[in-house]
Amino acid sequence: MSTLHTVNKSPYERGSLASAIAHALPGDAILLIEDAVVGARASARKTAELLKSAGSACSLYVLGPDLAARGIPATDVVEGLTVVDYAGFVDLATGHDKTQAWL
Repeated sequence: MSTLHTVNKSPYERGSLASAIAHALPGDAILLIEDAVVGARASARKTAELLKSAGSACSLYVLGPDLAARGIPATDVVEGLTVVDYAGFVDLATGHDKTQAWL
């Protein structure tokens, strides 16, 4: 059973991203949405390293419209993250057995 883990809080405010990564199993996916997308920036060293280490076990995604809303270009995300639109979000949700929201 695979899980889509959604993270919506900034990694600078809460430990939700670290918790999601710690609980993700091989075959799971992690999707950064809302304020969590600030952690997807390649220049965010701490979260970039955390995401890169998680990328070997699970798939990593970031919601493009939330990047745009925060003025972050899609070209400025950590290598290994896939930028998805809302349809991609739906595909991820329906493509996994369950969804876990990390608040």
